[in-house]
Order: sequence, then structure tokens, then C-alpha cells
Amino acid sequence: MKFNLLSKTKNQAVNHAGEKAYVLSPEMELYTAVVTWSLNDSFYEKDEARLTRLQKLITACDPVFVGKLAIYARTKMYLRSVPLVLVTELAKVHSGDNLVARVTDGVIGRADEITELLACYETLNKRTGIKKLNRLSKQMQKGLSTAFNRFDEYQFGKYNRDGAIKLRDALFLVHPKAKDELQQVLFNKIVSGDLQTPYTWETELSALGQLNFDSEEAKAIAFRAKWEELIDSGKLGYMALLRNLRNIQEAGVSYAHFEKVCARLADADEVAKAKQFPFRYLAAYRELINPVTTVPAQSLVKKLTALMQGSNKGYTGELLDALEKAVQASAANIKGFDHETRVLLACDVSGSMNRVISAKSKIMNYDIGLMLAMLLQSRCKNVQVGLFGDSWKTITVPRASILAGVQELYKRANEVGYSTNGYLVVKDLLDRHVQMDKVMLFTDCQLWDSKAEGSQHIEFYWNRYKAKVAPGAKLYLFDLAGYGQAPLQILRNDVYLVAGWSDKVFEVLAALENGGSALDAINNIELAR
Repeated sequence: MKFNLLSKTKNQAVNHAGEKAYVLSPEMELYTAVVTWSLNDSFYEKDEARLTRLQKLITACDPVFVGKLAIYARTKMYLRSVPLVLVTELAKVHSGDNLVARVTDGVIGRADEITELLACYETLNKRTGIKKLNRLSKQMQKGLSTAFNRFDEYQFGKYNRDGAIKLRDALFLVHPKAKDELQQVLFNKIVSGDLQTPYTWETELSALGQLNFDSEEAKAIAFRAKWEELIDSGKLGYMALLRNLRNIQEAGVSYAHFEKVCARLADADEVAKAKQFPFRYLAAYRELINPVTTVPAQSLVKKLTALMQGSNKGYTGELLDALEKAVQASAANIKGFDHETRVLLACDVSGSMNRVISAKSKIMNYDIGLMLAMLLQSRCKNVQVGLFGDSWKTITVPRASILAGVQELYKRANEVGYSTNGYLVVKDLLDRHVQMDKVMLFTDCQLWDSKAEGSQHIEFYWNRYKAKVAPGAKLYLFDLAGYGQAPLQILRNDVYLVAGWSDKVFEVLAALENGGSALDAINNIELAR
């Protein structure tokens, strides 16, 4: 009893909205901050402030946990930059064994991440002068050396970019030992600059763009032929395909090639291998239903006249169907919901959720919440969905159409206003005496009471709801912003916190059902020896 009393008082805090909240353990706070960070400012927190918070949290956590979190973020949450930050900071505070080497090797998934990690190391260690990377962490050097042995000439050639730190610089710095004669030849090519230029969609289109054409029509024909060639080659990556659907469509490729694109998009095996964030499909979907041209006004008519002669805009519906099938495939492995489980999905569409996740993205935090909720709804039988802001409102959308469902909710967000009155979700269940087994909130966790009705709080209503209506109900908070607080105590067996933007967050639910926590998925990560 003493421990429970202490935990309830010592970890109370105030969130960014000025409402009562609870601080998380260092490990839980680090986890939520990492998997919801794109190295950009968020609504309540500047990029530099989050980095400072991460640095403090890393020193407060077990180094092995930090290492496993870095690999979890890279391999499960599909993040690329934040894992590099984690391993760089880990190298500052931990030495004496090969942990940093193993983590370094574990977070390098692409050849360009070798140079990216070195650039991150240089920046975060504030290196200046000619030899910015001298005194590189020996264990990081060892891990990078191991990573060098995993890539072939195509992979090195694809990412041999003219950045401040080049692959050649990294090779001289790391001194990887070639595993055989062929790899030594490859390393020599990196040094001499003789890597073969790989066949990629970027290099092919770039080369074509350098040519002079007699007319816009001739140029359009050439680009159409090139896109068809790329589709046939099988070397157009899945993510590149997602990002170029409008370009392929406007190029006017043949229907046979169009069918190949749709078939690949919808292929469940391709979806599994691609490891895309669910919101990538939403972004592609919106580009197709709301195309926005970036062609300068003075050349717009001329450009579109040439391009649209071969355009297949009439096939847009097939592309949308293919994207829907792809998203359905990504949701196929979500488990834990039978026809008897009563589920409520509540999406936060408040002002603080109305912010793009990065400068290069049009996706906002509440888009991610809507997307995750629709993925879950597609796997549930007995489910209700709603939005909360100033008010709370349930909205019925078909289960079979995930992306269309997201768009329907998106269009109706203004019906509930832009505050964060999450308590209304539970208050409504209590007032109507409705029993739910699982109540799931997709939010930035900055809940408060904008109505000032005696400081209404979700914790108060949740306790009453459990006592009077649904003793076995469980509350799941899907944290989409990682600010470091929760609106309820997590140290209890009916309130759970999960964080992240990937559909892999749903794998955590199995651990929660078995009495574990979100951190179990991280602690179960195997570190290479």
C-alpha cells in the first residue's frame, strides 16, 4: 500500500495543456519519445528540446535497453534517423564491452546509413576542424566494419552519393576487412570511384531528363517508354512505386503495364517485404484523389496537353482498389479480436494533432491515428469508431474500406471541434451504461477539460466506469507524439500505453494480453554476438 500511495503522488505532473498527468518511467518515456519522432518540431516540443530530453533519458536507462530500443526502432518501427541518434548517444555514455558495436551493426539496414551514422556522430559530438571524425568510437568503428561486409556493388553504387561524408571517406575511416578477394575488389572500386552506376529509376529518369527533345510530345513518348521499361525491369522499388503513381499515370503507360503496377501494389508478399508505414498508403491515396500539380503556370497548358494525350486517368479506380488491398494485407496479422470482443476506437482530432509529422510530409498526427484506428476496425467484429475534440461523436464507416474510411473521418473532423476533451469518450459510456471490453484512444495524450466544468478528468470517469458499468474493461492509449506523460496511471492492470506510427504497434497488444507491457517487445530483441 505504501508503494502504491507513493507512486500516485511522486509521479504526478502537468501536461502541456496544463492538466494533471503522470510521468512515465525513463524506459517508457524514452520508448514513446523515440518511436514518435521524425527529427522535426512537434506541436508542443522543439526538435532540439526532444534531443536534450532523449540524451538525459539515455543516461537514466540501462544501456542494453537503449541498444535494443535502437534496433527495435529500425527493424520494427521502420525508422531510419532516430536509431542513428540513439547509437551515437549510447557510444558517448557506454564503453567496456562490444554493446555499441553490436547495436551499430543492428541499425545499419542500408549502405547509405553508414555515412549517415558518421554524419550523425560528427553533428551530435559537435566536431569541427579538418579531421571531424578523428577519435571515432572504437566500438562504433567495429560495428560499421561489420556492416560494410553486408553490401554488394549494386547497394554501394545506389547510395554512393556526393555528401559531406562519402563512402570513400567512411572506408578509410573504418578500415573494414574484406571477407574475400571479390570484396577487396569492391572496396578498391569505392576508393577509386569506379563503382558501376546501378540501374535505378532515379538514374534512368535523370539521364533521360538530360536529353534534348524536338517537342513536348516526343519527350512524353520517351518518358512513357522509360516508365514501361522500369515497370518491366522489376527494379522499381515498392516505395518508389507508391511515390510515383501519379507520374506513372500521367505518363500514359499501357494498360498491360498499369495492370502490373496494380498487381504488385496489392500483392501481400510485396506488402510484407516493403515494410511501409500505413500512412504511406494514405499519402498515395490522397495524391490520386486530390492531385495537385507543381508545374509552373506559364507552361501548364502546354505540358498537360502533351502528357494527357496518353494519360490513363480513367484507371484511377483500379489504383485505389490496389492500394486498399495493400492496406488490407498489412492489417491481416492483427490478432486478439473475436466477434464477442466489444471495442471502441476514439481518435483525437484536436489542434495539437493537426500538425504535419515532418517538413516534407503532408501527413498529420491525427491522420496516423485515423489510419491505425481504421486498420484495427477492419479486424474487429463488434466495433464502434468516433472522433473527439470539443465534443465526442461516434461515426459509422464501412469496415471493408480502410482508406476510404480514413477519408470519411478526416472530412468530418470539424464536427467535434479542436480541443482535447478525451474524458468525454468515457463519460459517454458511463452515462449511457454501455459496456465495452477495450477502449482505445489514438492521441498525443495531452488531454484536458476545455469546458472548465469542475476540472473533468478521464481518470475520474474511468474509475467510475470500471466500478459501475464494466469492471473488466481495459483502456489503451496509443501515444502518437511521445511528450513523456500519460493522462492516467500506467502502473495498473487496466490501462496500457503503446506508441508508434507503424502497424507493428499492434504486435504489442499480444504482450499486453499476457500481462506484459509495451517494453516487452523491446526487451525481447536479440542482440547479435
